[in-house]
Amino acid sequence: LCPCLLYGAYAFLPFDAPLLPALGARLVYTLRCAAFATFPIVLGLIVSGIPQLCCWAPGPPGELQQELHIHSSYVAQSTQLFILYFFNLAVLATYLPQELLKLIPLLTGLFAISRLVSWLCQALGSSFRAFGFSMTLLPLLAMLLWNLYGMLVLEPHSLLA
Repeated sequence: LCPCLLYGAYAFLPFDAPLLPALGARLVYTLRCAAFATFPIVLGLIVSGIPQLCCWAPGPPGELQQELHIHSSYVAQSTQLFILYFFNLAVLATYLPQELLKLIPLLTGLFAISRLVSWLCQALGSSFRAFGFSMTLLPLLAMLLWNLYGMLVLEPHSLLA
C-alpha cells in the first residue's frame, strides 16, 4: 500500500520540489520537511500529559495508568522511529536526483499519517495497529536499502570521504 500511496501522491499532487543543486540546500529542505513529522509526537506528548496534569480525573486508577501507558509507549516508539526515519531521509536527499526530491515531503507526510494511524489503532486496542507500524517501518527499510545501495554501489569511492 505504501508504494501505491507514494506513487499516487507523487503523480497527482500539484507541487514540485524547489531547485536544490547544493548538498547543504537539500539537507536544509529535508530538515524543514522533517519538522512536520514531529507533529504526531508532540500531539502524543500533549495527550499523554493531560491526564498527568489532571490528577482529579474520574475513573479507576488502573484505567488511567493503562491510558498513560498506551500514550507514553506511542510517544517513545514514535520518537525512536522518527530518529531513524530522519537520518535515512537526510541521506536519501543527498542521493536523489532533482526530479525525485518531491519524495522527501511525501515520505515525511507518510510517516506522520502512519504514526497517527498506528496511535489510533493502539488506543482503540485494535490488532490493526500493525498496519500503521508497517506503514512506518517498510518505507524506512526501503530508504535504508536505497541509502546502502547509493553508498556501496553508486558512490563507493566517496564512502569514507
